[in-house]
Amino acid sequence: MPRPSRTCPGPLPASATIDRRSFLQSTGASFGLLALADLLRREAGASDGERGAINPLAPRAPHFEAKAKRCIFLFMVGGPSHLDLFDPKPVLNRLHGQPVPPSFGKIHSQFLESDPICLGSTRTWGKYGENGMDMSDLVPHLHPLADEIALIRSCSVDSVVHAPAHYQMNCGRVFMGYPSLGSWVGYGLGTENENLPAYVVMTQPEGTPEGGAPCWGAGFLPASYQGTLFRPGPKPIIDLKPATGEFSREQQRRTLDLLQSMNRDGPDPGEPELEARIASYELAFRMQAEAPEAVDLSEEPDETRRLYGLDDPRTNEFGTRCLLARRLVERGVRFVQVYSGGGPVAMQWDAHADVNENHEKMCGRTDRPVAALLTDLKRRGLLEETLVVWGGEFGRTPASEGGSRGRDHNATGFSMWMAGGGVKGGTILGSTDEIGLNAVEEPAHINDLHATILHLMGLDHTRLTYLHSGRDERLTDVGGRVLTGLLA
Repeated sequence: MPRPSRTCPGPLPASATIDRRSFLQSTGASFGLLALADLLRREAGASDGERGAINPLAPRAPHFEAKAKRCIFLFMVGGPSHLDLFDPKPVLNRLHGQPVPPSFGKIHSQFLESDPICLGSTRTWGKYGENGMDMSDLVPHLHPLADEIALIRSCSVDSVVHAPAHYQMNCGRVFMGYPSLGSWVGYGLGTENENLPAYVVMTQPEGTPEGGAPCWGAGFLPASYQGTLFRPGPKPIIDLKPATGEFSREQQRRTLDLLQSMNRDGPDPGEPELEARIASYELAFRMQAEAPEAVDLSEEPDETRRLYGLDDPRTNEFGTRCLLARRLVERGVRFVQVYSGGGPVAMQWDAHADVNENHEKMCGRTDRPVAALLTDLKRRGLLEETLVVWGGEFGRTPASEGGSRGRDHNATGFSMWMAGGGVKGGTILGSTDEIGLNAVEEPAHINDLHATILHLMGLDHTRLTYLHSGRDERLTDVGGRVLTGLLA
């Protein structure tokens, strides 16, 4: 019997006929492929399979074993002063009131006039933890936690203007329109809990950062990966509960099924924005079952509420959001961003007039809740798998602004810290020069910070790409290296 041909025979003549047996022999393999496609579809995370919807945030395997399963980014809007918090400079104090020596180079700031004058720090300093980490009296609640923190003293970004620096710190570029860090994490890993958003953002009541919503946008990634904004106040999610007596859950489900089928049968099926809208409807429906419990802080014991400072008017608001961040990552939310600062300049870390007055106010609102978050995560066994990042869009200058006690924006050398999630606690990485102007040892550009965060979450920043306008885009653009000195 001749061996059957594996080549395509080409189109049949119009007069040709084919019997049922020949048709099944020729097309039978396709039925197996249909079954395989369905299995792959389910493995890729089809949610609500009975309706045929695919969940774009279904869990995905990391590139390699992750140290951190989730991340909380504490963003200090306005630019906290490393020189008054984590990076003491005795030489700067000795130069106080004198012109900045030319040997340190030009200060690239936004508002400083020519011939800037050195401004020393008046804070009280101490060394804490086994390695003697320097911290000032502005963050007393962090002092006992020095051995949990990896301090990076050599950070840099490329802009001294708030909004572009916000975009770069969040999205890797100084322009809006690029995906944020949280969006890249959701794109790479999906979510651990399909009943809650993968990426949650919490701003303070006074307003959002100057960069606005693009700071947590998805850019050119599908819109389903953008951050979900939780509003300040006792009801972070509006319209979460349906009006009493209007619809049963079964009626809601049938109504949503009809709406989704109409969307998918429309003129643009599969269009990314439409698919994102469909996915958001499904998420909103599922959130009605789980989100009310997740945001209900009344379940927390009094001891925990006091730990976060909910009993103090100064710390209540930020402490509430830090406690909510812990509850969210505990329930599988992949990335949570908590902003301190926004709205009026007086409610940011933007210390142009008087750095002491500004930072005493902002640290007074945040220090206790931040320390509580680390403490609470650790005692619950969550810190090892949760990466906590603290920092702003840049630091502040070693020179005074207009002869005041204020400092201008400084992008060439400042401090950030990380804790948990595979970070080597008690570590101090890098340094700035003797007056705290420029990073001089182990410089850590924002691309390097992003590469390190992704690495700790099991993602290779060079492989996490998305084809856009003919180019494989990534968070770190063409730069970025993992800061191995931070890794446990």
